[in-house]
Amino acid sequence: MLSILAATAAHAADRTPAQRETLVSLAYVMGQSHALRQLCEGPQDQFWRSWMGRLLESEAQDDAFDRRMRETFNTGYAAAQARFPQCSAGSRAEAGRLARRGRALSRAAGGD
Repeated sequence: MLSILAATAAHAADRTPAQRETLVSLAYVMGQSHALRQLCEGPQDQFWRSWMGRLLESEAQDDAFDRRMRETFNTGYAAAQARFPQCSAGSRAEAGRLARRGRALSRAAGGD
């Protein structure tokens, strides 16, 4: 998903409303992924939060969209925390599913 996120960020200037909505969905998936990664790797792991920061730097060109992306990331984080209280085979399987979903969203947002 990393190379796709990098490609998505490269096209920041010209987003349609549908692509912006896809980016919001991607922020949710990244929030979920961050929670699951921290669950298994520890609270010091900031891998997905760091990627979200990069995405915001390139995509959130106005305050309202930036705020929406941040809130959506945090909502995804809370949802995954509530659903998976501990690292398990199920949480790892969910992380894999989220990676696939994130790749698809990134492509839909123009990250091909």
